[in-house]
Amino acid sequence: MLVIPVLDLLNGVVVRGVGGRRNEYRPVESVLTSSAQPLDVARAFRERLSLTTLYVADLDGILRQQPNDEIYRQLADDGFEFWIDAGVRSLNDANRLLNAGAARVIVGLETVPDARLLAALVAKIGASRIVFSLDLQAGRPMLGHSDWPETSPLGIAQHVVSLGLTQLIVLDLTSVGEQRGPSTIALCESIRRFAPDTRLITGGGVRNADDLRPLQAAGIDGVLLATALHNGAISFAELPAVHSRST
Repeated sequence: MLVIPVLDLLNGVVVRGVGGRRNEYRPVESVLTSSAQPLDVARAFRERLSLTTLYVADLDGILRQQPNDEIYRQLADDGFEFWIDAGVRSLNDANRLLNAGAARVIVGLETVPDARLLAALVAKIGASRIVFSLDLQAGRPMLGHSDWPETSPLGIAQHVVSLGLTQLIVLDLTSVGEQRGPSTIALCESIRRFAPDTRLITGGGVRNADDLRPLQAAGIDGVLLATALHNGAISFAELPAVHSRST
């Protein structure tokens, strides 16, 4: 299972996400580094934990359509492989992120206008570089202004897979940073039953290394982590038992 550390960006610095309550997000405090600057935090993940594939959730892009392009270039120049969710709303948005160095572009349910854009992205860019994020709030899809033929979490996942997407993040923002344990395992197992070859990644709620084992047992391919890394609940010594560097 791939362990992917998260950089939540807001106002150009790394913040700690808590329950999706973005008005409460504050610069991160970490046992790994005293800095909240994105490149410093990324380097701490690499130097302290040997983690080099990053998930960048750019809230400046998602909420304000003001993505941090310069930070992306810094990460690329420093040798990181990173996946970006910056609020993709068009093909041009996706191309800009790829040109800035992203290995994969995350297209979030919260901001994508409709499923037609996903189909266009697969056709123009290819499924290997597009990851769909099934954004949930307490189990409910964050549809925003999106127009979808299906509105249940499982129905949306089925539709996305039918469009040719092969990589799917299942993320419940209510669980992020709350350390109550993973909340998406049952949904991931349901998706796995009809999409056995889809790469499934989940996040939110992980407290410690013990919480990673049921994710592995459920056949989940990757996990997004932030709080449990920053507070030291998951250490470098515990990562080899669960982490595969295959991307």
